[in-house]
Amino acid sequence: MSRKKRVCLFFTRNNGTFAGKLIIIMMKNELYNKIIVTMNTKNLLLLASLVFAMPLSAQSPLEDFKRDITLSGSNYVAYRGPQKQLTPAPKGYKPFYLSHYGRHGSRYMIGKQAYDVPYFSLLKAKQEGKLTAKGEETLAKVKLIREEAKGRDGELTPLGALQHQGITKRMMERFPEIFAGNTNIEARSTVVIRCILSMENGLQQMLRMNPKLHIFHDASEHDMYYMNQGDRYLDSLKNSVGRKVVQEEFSKKHACYSRVMQELFNDPAWVKQNINQSDLNRKLYEMASSVQGTELRGKVSLYDLFTEEELYQNWVSTNIWWQMAYGNSPYTGNVQPYSQRNLLMDIIQKADSCIALPHPGATLRYGHDTMVTPLTCLLDLNGYGEEIRDPERISSQWFDYKITPMATNLQFVFYRNKANDVLVKVLLCEDEATLPIKSDVEPYYHWNDFKAYCLEKLKGYKK
Repeated sequence: MSRKKRVCLFFTRNNGTFAGKLIIIMMKNELYNKIIVTMNTKNLLLLASLVFAMPLSAQSPLEDFKRDITLSGSNYVAYRGPQKQLTPAPKGYKPFYLSHYGRHGSRYMIGKQAYDVPYFSLLKAKQEGKLTAKGEETLAKVKLIREEAKGRDGELTPLGALQHQGITKRMMERFPEIFAGNTNIEARSTVVIRCILSMENGLQQMLRMNPKLHIFHDASEHDMYYMNQGDRYLDSLKNSVGRKVVQEEFSKKHACYSRVMQELFNDPAWVKQNINQSDLNRKLYEMASSVQGTELRGKVSLYDLFTEEELYQNWVSTNIWWQMAYGNSPYTGNVQPYSQRNLLMDIIQKADSCIALPHPGATLRYGHDTMVTPLTCLLDLNGYGEEIRDPERISSQWFDYKITPMATNLQFVFYRNKANDVLVKVLLCEDEATLPIKSDVEPYYHWNDFKAYCLEKLKGYKK
């Protein structure tokens, strides 16, 4: 959430010495939260110097996109890896088990229309003499992107493979005790080839680092009830007329493609008769976003077709779909995160079984963004489970590029001490996440508290 910070210093004289008040004002939804600290001059000035050294505003999506334009790519964002250092474990606790669910790595776009609509729309305009010079340039780029993806509908890219090798490498380097010796690794994938190959790349990396590992891996319909659960009732709410109307009205309000059409075509009347302008704009935005995950990254870019504001508005319309479809939204019944109830139960049950073992190893699962996103919301990690009633507030509270980039993953890392007290912490994209659970060792949580929180959540779901 975007927050602006004001820092004010007030000095007062007390018994011949100066003391002061440091007031830090956090602006959030036009409400002011004041933290007032009174202290002596020396400590006050020290704290003030630290506060003024901090950035005065948190990163908003617009600021993120200015810093790195590819972050505007929604669920096409190529995986970045961890951004923060891990908090040391409480004294006496060591990691002993890891449970994981991860999305496949970067992939080519899905469906022929993703590539064909931009290509043939621009090709038809070229044949009829309706392209500008920018349109000619864009057609040449689209042709390259389409040819590279030919015959690879939705498949894992080479970068997607590297992403999972890197995630596994860091996993083993961060928690070496879990993966030491001849321990067991149980891995599951959905039956989709990009997920299977993501799993295989991760497991190959594991064996390169520790050839003694005992690895069992599988990809079967047998496990799809929790690995990629379908739910007709929740899907009916997700695809309800109410949600579609709200989203369509929102998208019309944020439509931002007229200038792009003028850049591409030289005849507005011809465009009106021959081009679905909104659809072409959307597909060009998605194509521009997808290139970062392919071998054309750094060689071909469609970002020069859009202004910063146009990219932002395209992202806004995509982001709202993810929140309404998989988050806690009144427009889809406030129940979409429960699509992952079987997955969460599998994580709990397998953890309970593994806690009883002296050296249980790891349980790994490879699937899709449509699983990680609602599971994140079901757990209410980093506040992403909060209900958002106003569609206009979604883009300031809920950020798909932070939740569901390519290769996004949730890691549940378990620790215990000699007294066999078990703690767990959750990593989202390898960074520590917070939960609405009281803890004296946050971001670590007592396993019994975590389990009770999850079971209570699951018990609250009634179809």
